[in-house]
Amino acid sequence: MKLLKTLIATTALVGAATFANAQANPAVIFDLGGKFDKSFNEMSYTGAERFREETGIEYREFELQSDAQREQALRRFAQAGNNPVVVAGFSNATAMNTVAPDFPDTDFVIIDMVVDQPNVRSVIFAEHEGSYLVGVLAAMASESGTVSFVGGMDIPLISKFQCGYTQGAKAVNPDITVLATMTGTDGSAWNNPVKGGELTMSQIENGSDVVFAAAGGTGRGVLQAAADAGIYAIGVDANQNYMQPGTMLTSMMKRVDVAVYNAFNDVNNGEFTAGIQVMGLAEDGVGYALDEYNADLITPEMKAAVDQARADIIAGNIVVHDYTVDNTCPVE
Repeated sequence: MKLLKTLIATTALVGAATFANAQANPAVIFDLGGKFDKSFNEMSYTGAERFREETGIEYREFELQSDAQREQALRRFAQAGNNPVVVAGFSNATAMNTVAPDFPDTDFVIIDMVVDQPNVRSVIFAEHEGSYLVGVLAAMASESGTVSFVGGMDIPLISKFQCGYTQGAKAVNPDITVLATMTGTDGSAWNNPVKGGELTMSQIENGSDVVFAAAGGTGRGVLQAAADAGIYAIGVDANQNYMQPGTMLTSMMKRVDVAVYNAFNDVNNGEFTAGIQVMGLAEDGVGYALDEYNADLITPEMKAAVDQARADIIAGNIVVHDYTVDNTCPVE
C-alpha cells in the first residue's frame, strides 16, 4: 500500500511537471533597425509586452545587429528551451530553414516570409490591401495632384506597399502622379532617417504634398521632413499619428503585435499550429489609423470613401494586385 501511494504521488508530480512545462517560455528576436524603431520591430515588442502583462510570463529577447547573428540567435534560444521562438523579418528565412529541423519539438514563428517546416508558423500580411486604403486618403487629401512614397530596402515586399498605395491613389484620381524612391539595397536602409528626410525633401521639391513612408526607422526622417515642410505624411506598421500631430494624415497599420501575441498565447494554451497564416483586411491584420491626432484631417467624405474601399476589398469587389505574385504593378 505504501508503495502504491508513493507511485500515485510520483505520478501526480510528473503530471504537474508536464503541465508546467507546457507553459510558454517565449523568446522574440528583433530585426535590424532596433526594438524601438517606432515601426515594425516595436510592434513585435508591443505584442510581447501585451502577453507578459496579461499572463505574468516573462519572455527573452534579442536585437539583431548584423545578418551574421540570425542563425546564432535562433539556435541559442531553441537550445535554451524557449518556446515559441518568434522572429520578424523576411531576412530570417534561411536561418529558420536551417535551425527549425534541428529542434523538432520547438515551435517557431517567422513573420513576413514563408518557411515550409512542420514546426514553423509563417505569418504574412496583405500589405497591399492596407496600402490601397491610405492611397485613397492620400489622393483625396492632395491639392497638388502629386503624392509620393519612400521605401526602405529595395525588395519586392516594399514594392508591395508601393504598388497598393499607387492603386488606391489612382482609383481616386487616375491622373495623379505617384513618386517613389527606395532608400537602399541592404539592411542599413531600415535605419537611416537622415537619408529618409533627404529623399522626402526631393519629392516635395517635385510637387508631392503627401508622402507615405514604409521604411522602418528611416521613416522617422520622412515624417520629420514632411512636418518641417508642412505637408502630410502617412506612417506605417505601428500607429505613428502621434509622432507629428497635425501633419500625420494617417498610418497604415500592420498588426505584427497581434501575430507575436497570438504565437505566445497559442503555445501557452496548447493551441499552436504551424503552416501559413495570412492577415489582411478581413482578419484586421492591416488597416488605417484614425484617432485624436488625425481626426480633424480626415473629412467625412474621405472616411466614407476609404471605408467603402475596405468593404469592397473584403467582399472581392475590388481586387488589389499583389506585387510579390509577379513582381509587376499594373498601374505604374
